Amino acid sequence: MLNRNITPWAAGETLNPLVPHTAELIAGLVAFTLLYLVLRAKVVPKFEKAFAERTDAIAGGIERAEKAQQDAEIALQKYTSQLSEAQGEAQKIREDARVQGAAIIEDLRAKAAAEAARITAAATASIEAERQQAITSLRKEVGALATELAGKIVGEALDDQVRQSRIVDRFIADLEKSK
Repeated sequence: MLNRNITPWAAGETLNPLVPHTAELIAGLVAFTLLYLVLRAKVVPKFEKAFAERTDAIAGGIERAEKAQQDAEIALQKYTSQLSEAQGEAQKIREDARVQGAAIIEDLRAKAAAEAARITAAATASIEAERQQAITSLRKEVGALATELAGKIVGEALDDQVRQSRIVDRFIADLEKSK
């Protein structure tokens, strides 16, 4: 009976290296279970938490990017509408300025024409006054010369002013009729 309790390697049998001993199997199973429980209790929740945070960050980043893109599109639409409004307003301002410029030019032309008419009227009145003054001066000079000449022709002095004035007026009227 001694032979039965002898271990197989002592009896000369060779052990199969692929088959583990029962004690090793139990110790390995206990160690694996302890490791599994520690990892499940401590490490896996941290990994899950980090994974959830990363997932939220990525999803939040995508949502923020989509929101930013929508905001950018809205801003682009606003900018485009403001730009078109500004262009329309600029066109209106240019048109108003052109109309105002034409009105100012027309007003200045009217004022210049009125000023030219006033200057022409003043010049005409001045010329007429000078003409009348020249006519009056010429009548006096012509009258004096005619009286002097008539006095020499007649042989007597024509110093009487009333008479002299009548002679000059009659002489000038005869001259105007002969024209």
